Amino acid sequence: MYILPLLGYLGLVLGFCFLTLSIASGLYYLSELVEEHSVLSARLLRSLIYIISGIQTLLWLVDGFPFSLTALGIASHAVYASNLRHFPIVKLRDPLFILSCVLVLINHWVWFQHFSQPAPHMDRASKLGDRFRDRYQTMVPQPSFTEIASYFGLCVWLVPFALFVSLSAGENVLPSMGSEYATGERNGTVGQRRKRRNTGMAKAAVDGVREWVGETGAVMGLWHGENVRRFE
Repeated sequence: MYILPLLGYLGLVLGFCFLTLSIASGLYYLSELVEEHSVLSARLLRSLIYIISGIQTLLWLVDGFPFSLTALGIASHAVYASNLRHFPIVKLRDPLFILSCVLVLINHWVWFQHFSQPAPHMDRASKLGDRFRDRYQTMVPQPSFTEIASYFGLCVWLVPFALFVSLSAGENVLPSMGSEYATGERNGTVGQRRKRRNTGMAKAAVDGVREWVGETGAVMGLWHGENVRRFE
């Protein structure tokens, strides 16, 4: 077979492209919702942080998760919550924001190492030989892939992803009253009391990629672009 494998590769590429466009569209739409309902978004994020911290505590008490990793997860979510002080504005050079980014990577690595370890068990009958091995010996159940993926999605990635969609970088905020935290400027004149327009980091990233693709395609002559001179 020669045509069917090529058709399979083509379908894989198209599926990846459609998936990427769907994710970008979803991020853009979520950023628009956060811009319109910033107060409600801040309340939801705080409630989400409290709920996830409670879930991690229950996993430690009931399912026997490691105390050190659980404490790290709860402390990390406390640091994430500190980014809501000036919601939805955030400084990219803020030490707490940088620490949050580092904690996301650390939590991912330590929990990946934890779930990658084989399940411990009590081999009490090993001295008697394999013929007399206890088939009902105590063994810690190994979590399934669905359970591990759900834990990572809800307890490790959900809050950082929500903050990435919700927070607006200081460079994307127009000067206005109340935006001194982001811009570092203080101006009390009445004439500059304009309505603040925040652009979420996810939305800014999607816009940046879209502009880069548009300009690159225009320069290469794939389509016509504004303010772009084509080389002939």
